[in-house]
Amino acid sequence: MRLDPTSLKLFISVVEQGTIAAAAEHEHIAAAAISKRISELEDNLKIRLLIRTNKGIRPTPAGVALSTMARRALHELDEISVQMRDYSRGLRGFIRVYANISAITQFLPQDIKLFLNDYPNVQVDLEEKITSTIIKSVAENAADVGIFSGDAPDTDVEIRPYREDTLALVVPADHPLRDKPGFRFADALEHDFIGLHRGSAINRILSAAADDEKRNIRLKVQVTGFDALCFMVNSGLGIGVLPLDIARRYSVMFDLRIIPLAEPWARRKIQICVRSFDSLPTAAKLFVNHLSRGQA
Repeated sequence: MRLDPTSLKLFISVVEQGTIAAAAEHEHIAAAAISKRISELEDNLKIRLLIRTNKGIRPTPAGVALSTMARRALHELDEISVQMRDYSRGLRGFIRVYANISAITQFLPQDIKLFLNDYPNVQVDLEEKITSTIIKSVAENAADVGIFSGDAPDTDVEIRPYREDTLALVVPADHPLRDKPGFRFADALEHDFIGLHRGSAINRILSAAADDEKRNIRLKVQVTGFDALCFMVNSGLGIGVLPLDIARRYSVMFDLRIIPLAEPWARRKIQICVRSFDSLPTAAKLFVNHLSRGQA
C-alpha cells in the first residue's frame, strides 16, 4: 500500500471544505476525480474515512486522525523541498576542510566566521593536518577543501592563492641572538631548536634552509602547536620558528624576543586546493570563493 501526497492533499481539502464539490472547486479538479481518490484511500486503508450526510461530509474518527497525520506528512514533504532547494543554492551544506596549523591560527577563524554569518546553515568541519596529508586527502576526495603552505607537488588538484605569511625566530629574552648584529639564519643553527611535529611545513622549510648551509638543525624537542613551542622557548630549552603574526601574539604572553628572518624562504604562500572546483557542492564553491576574495 502506498499513500501518495496528492490523495492526502485532496482528502484534507474535502475535510476542510465540507463537501466534495467545494473541494473540487477549491483544488480546480473534477469532483469525480476527488471522489475516486477518496474511495481508493478507504480501500487501501481498509477503513471508512468520511461520512456523507445531507449537510455535506464529516470525517470519521479515523478520518480525523488521518487528516492530522496527513497535514504533518505534507508539511514534512514541503520542508524536504525547501531544504533541498537550500542545498542546491548553497544555503545549507557540509564542507570538509583540512588545513595546516599556520592557516588555522592566523586566518581561518575570522574567515570562517564571516562566511557563516552569511550562510548560518552551512556546517564547516575543520581538521588540522600536515601539508602532505592535506593535498593527498583532497586528491582522494577525503576532504572538499585543503589549505596548506608552500607549493603543491605534482598532484592532480586545483590550486588557488589564499594568503601569505612571514616566518620569524623567537628566542628567550636573555638569548645571545637577540642583539647579534647582521643576524642571519645560519647563526641560529649554532643553537638547539624547538620544532613542530614531524612532517610540518615549517620543519621542512627549516631543514631545507639548513641543508643550504651544509648544516643540520639540532631539534631538542618537537611539539604539536605554537603555544607549546613558545612555552618550551620561554623555559630556555631552545629557540623556535613560527609565523611572525603568531610570534607577536605570543610575545605578549611570554617573555620572548622576535628576530625577523630576512631570507627569501621565510616569506611563504598559503594556498587553497580542491580536487575539482566545478564538481564541488555549491556550499563548498561559495566557501572557496569567499576565501579567495580574502587573499592578501
